Amino acid sequence: MPPESEEWVVLGKISGIYGVRGMVKVFSFTDLRDAILDYSPWFLGSELRPYVLEEGRMQGEGVVAKLAEVSDREQARALIGQEIRIARAYLPDLEPGEFYWRDLIGMRVLNQEGLLLGKVKAFLETGANDVMVLDDEKGGELLIPWSDASAAGVDQSAGLITVDWQADW
Repeated sequence: MPPESEEWVVLGKISGIYGVRGMVKVFSFTDLRDAILDYSPWFLGSELRPYVLEEGRMQGEGVVAKLAEVSDREQARALIGQEIRIARAYLPDLEPGEFYWRDLIGMRVLNQEGLLLGKVKAFLETGANDVMVLDDEKGGELLIPWSDASAAGVDQSAGLITVDWQADW
């Protein structure tokens, strides 16, 4: 088990049971849904108990997986709703200019005129393009499409994202 000081990344959650051998349905947060199967062990629950991935595959639109420690439907049912975590150290290294969304959460967002638009609260996948959700710090939210065109710059050391976006759009 990784040390308590380890930083954890949530890759998905157990969403249901599949079959009679104790397989689980997985709701994956990874960019390619089945990329979650590239990681093992998965750490589940608040106690971060490790579960070794025996096998997994795409099943229709979703992912199903068999965990070594789970042998029947009732054991699988007990895992429903638990988040799947891995230690951040196991994530692949990024190329320059690439970011994990989670690293951008909480950053201040300015437009190119220097006006503070808010802080990054979340990102959404919409199919057409990703959307950055900002807390405008006035009790509302601002949604900005995330693309190379709209994200003019990210300065992680300063905690700052510059966007090509107007406050009144």
